[in-house]
Amino acid sequence: MSKGERKSKDGSVGIDRILQLLPHRPPFLMIEKLVDIVPGISARGIKTVSMNEPHFQGHFPGHPIMPGVLIIEAMAQTAGALVVETMGPAGENSLVYFMTIDKARFRHPVLPGDLLELNVKVARHRGPVWRFDGEAIVAERLCAEAEFSAMIMNRDGTPLNIDA
Repeated sequence: MSKGERKSKDGSVGIDRILQLLPHRPPFLMIEKLVDIVPGISARGIKTVSMNEPHFQGHFPGHPIMPGVLIIEAMAQTAGALVVETMGPAGENSLVYFMTIDKARFRHPVLPGDLLELNVKVARHRGPVWRFDGEAIVAERLCAEAEFSAMIMNRDGTPLNIDA
């Protein structure tokens, strides 16, 4: 995919585009790909969970489990990338800030070697505030779920007032 292209032929967004959409960088970038993108509606983020990730050194030695807060962060990054991709050029210089996390539930552990699928759906949005429902799935098994909201901001800290 060339620098100017947004999506690959299959409609997915790869790591190069994600790096344009989000300000996060390794080791805090939690997604590697977006698939099944329906602008303004939903997307699925993909994360390959690797034993080399720094949090596994202490969570937990001898029994590594991906921290739940990082699973929620991966959902939020998927949602943020979806919003900025939906907004197109108007959103490209924006930041997405967490506002709320509700009804977070952790059902099964996420382990090194897992392929984590992060399904996010837009529940609603008004102006710069977006609300999402998210699920984290490994091998068709629900591992975590949450409702969360975010505000789209200009990089100068002012709310971005564009309806996508």
